[in-house]
Amino acid sequence: MPTEAKRKVYFDNMANTPPDHRVIETMLLQTKEAFGNPLNIHDFGEKTAEVIESSRKNVAELIGATPAEIIFTSCGSESNNFAIRGIAKAYEKKGKHIISSAIEHFSVLQVLKALEKEGFKVTYLPVDKNGVINSQAVAKAITPETILVTLTHASNEIGTIEPIAEIGKIVKDKGIIFHVDAVQTAGTIPLNVAEFQVDALTLSANLFYGPTGIAALYLKKGTRIVPFLVGGTQEEGKRAGTQNIPGISGMGKAAELAKQEMNARSEKLIPLRDRLLKGLTEKIDDFFITGHPTNRLPGHASGVVKYIEGESMSMLLNMEGIAVSTGSACVSKALKASHVVLALGVSPEDAHGSLVFSMGKDASVEDVDYVLAKLPPIVKRLREMSPLYPKKKGAK
Repeated sequence: MPTEAKRKVYFDNMANTPPDHRVIETMLLQTKEAFGNPLNIHDFGEKTAEVIESSRKNVAELIGATPAEIIFTSCGSESNNFAIRGIAKAYEKKGKHIISSAIEHFSVLQVLKALEKEGFKVTYLPVDKNGVINSQAVAKAITPETILVTLTHASNEIGTIEPIAEIGKIVKDKGIIFHVDAVQTAGTIPLNVAEFQVDALTLSANLFYGPTGIAALYLKKGTRIVPFLVGGTQEEGKRAGTQNIPGISGMGKAAELAKQEMNARSEKLIPLRDRLLKGLTEKIDDFFITGHPTNRLPGHASGVVKYIEGESMSMLLNMEGIAVSTGSACVSKALKASHVVLALGVSPEDAHGSLVFSMGKDASVEDVDYVLAKLPPIVKRLREMSPLYPKKKGAK
């Protein structure tokens, strides 16, 4: 008897989305046609420059910016580093206090730690049990020395959508620079830099079905920044280096598609997300949701399975053809409890049982039901081997 082929389910779209076929086609075309150096004044260079500026326009329109406010970078981590360090250094004569939160991505936290070693002071705001940053806590943390507030729009680990527009008003009323890490939200849910009142915003193509290795930083006109890549006049002198033309063209196409299809994608994903969360809660004892139950990213479902480790569940799910995450891809091999989940008040023991399911635009009910069929037996098997699991209810 032939063995049944495993279903392949990719539920790790918060780490990387598969490029849309229309993005790939655009990249292949521009790889063939746009190969001249855009700084050179000849037909080949001008063709490439046109591709760059067309893509810049598409990215700008996705977030309500102007093309001149978009700087292309290599990834979201670079954009976060560039924004935070560059703005802090540009404004350090005014003060050296920065406000952030306890649930930021490591590309934010690590640069903040580095700045602390250079004499900056950072306030890390707590979050509530659903992962929400309190806007009034931001207001109370502001001092005369505050020069920058840098916050996530949504953490890839818990999916909670933060009240950025509300916080933006508070920050701008105080005349402070506001940076938002929107890697997980730009191209996924609607956002507008003017409505958010942000001065800088990070977005990355690989999270909205574009290629890896290309991202952008929105920098509001008039906002000062110190470049850390120098040696060329690319990106208006703010980010030197030969531009990634195939990547830029792919990001531009992905941004165009995201603007057109965003609402339809969300309308499809929200019921799937809710079906998965409901099923996990009903089928697995001692499971609880992490992040806000409803105000979360459309395709994002996360939670903790008590008494067992997320890594073990992830490996066994992979054997069934299911790809999920246990936290940030940047540190997933460290086998440490997630700082984001811990910030919700979850115990370190429970935090090790964290799982993140992030569905993409091609996800289906069948995919969700496959996960709900395969995970409970895995949990049962692992708990039978776990010394932490009470074998009988009420056992000590």
